[in-house]
Amino acid sequence: MVVMTAMKDTLKADLTTAMKARDEVRTRTLRMALAAVTTEEVAGKSARELSDDEVVKVLTKEAKKRKEAAEAFAGAGRTEQAQAELDEQAVLEAYLPAQLSDEELDRLVQEAIAESGAEGPKAMGQVMKVLTPKIAGRAEGGRVAQVVRTRLAG
Repeated sequence: MVVMTAMKDTLKADLTTAMKARDEVRTRTLRMALAAVTTEEVAGKSARELSDDEVVKVLTKEAKKRKEAAEAFAGAGRTEQAQAELDEQAVLEAYLPAQLSDEELDRLVQEAIAESGAEGPKAMGQVMKVLTPKIAGRAEGGRVAQVVRTRLAG
């Protein structure tokens, strides 16, 4: 018996809707997202069903790929391809949790520093260990690391 997660159900239902509406960008993007989820499910020693959190991680990774590809295309002067990647990224981001604002992220970093009792730049790992579960998917890793680094240095 196959038990599908709510997130995966939503993706499949939206794919059907996009196909009926002949929305090429949404159709292409959702097919790619479901393929990435399926690939992740069969990776490893045995096939398994991904939880909603794991599906969100896969979608986050795919959205990040789209952003990086758009930047590369834009840098090479290929604006049409860059726009296509940005369009796909926008579709994926609709399924992701809202990103943290700078103020919210800063507050969470300060709380994590206080909770871990960390001092100085060498304690970054301790802070990240406390902080990572609290932000899961709501802020990009590089952005989080930068804020932590700044707080610990200052």
